[in-house]
Amino acid sequence: MKMSDMPELARLLKKEFLKSKAPITELDRVRGSSPFHILVTTILSARTKDETTSSVVERLFKKIKKSDDFRHVSLGELEKLIYPIGFFRTKAKHLKELPDVLDAKFKGVVPSTIEELCELPGVGRKTANLVLTDAFDKPAICVDVHVHRICNRLGLIKTKSPTETEMVLRKELPIKYWKPFNKHLVSFGQTTCLPRNPKCDICPVYHLCKRVFN
Repeated sequence: MKMSDMPELARLLKKEFLKSKAPITELDRVRGSSPFHILVTTILSARTKDETTSSVVERLFKKIKKSDDFRHVSLGELEKLIYPIGFFRTKAKHLKELPDVLDAKFKGVVPSTIEELCELPGVGRKTANLVLTDAFDKPAICVDVHVHRICNRLGLIKTKSPTETEMVLRKELPIKYWKPFNKHLVSFGQTTCLPRNPKCDICPVYHLCKRVFN
């Protein structure tokens, strides 16, 4: 696949996304649309299946409505609230620190630049990029394991890590494709282009895939 095939790839992936029932669509529903809820959900989702994250945030947000609410739950209680999220103890500490950092550096408001977001506890580039896209409707490229795997499997790029994938895509992928790129590829990776035994027999982009012709 070449970058010149992106219009066709984007069209087909969007079509698949709109009819799919991938776990990411349920996560989008339960997390809400506020920058704070999107930030917390994205912090929790790292190295955790979307199905698990969905059930946890649905429970968590019944108690936590704003960042200040983290001050009123003990660390132990918060750990129980977010279990079985991956690395739940570390993430609970990050969430307990979040209101103090937001107040001290950003007047209690979730920031809207990648540099500022990365100053928050538990936030790296992947999380920051996703918050920019989903909370602030800004163009950004969030590269997780699905995006990294599928882009390389298709032959769109040739990289060795998600970070390298992000940097290459930022240079080569037209900006008009950035915002939906993560969501569409994650959905596709959860339902069709699986890590093992991908469903090539039903794949709508089979004819574009480098894996098929190698």
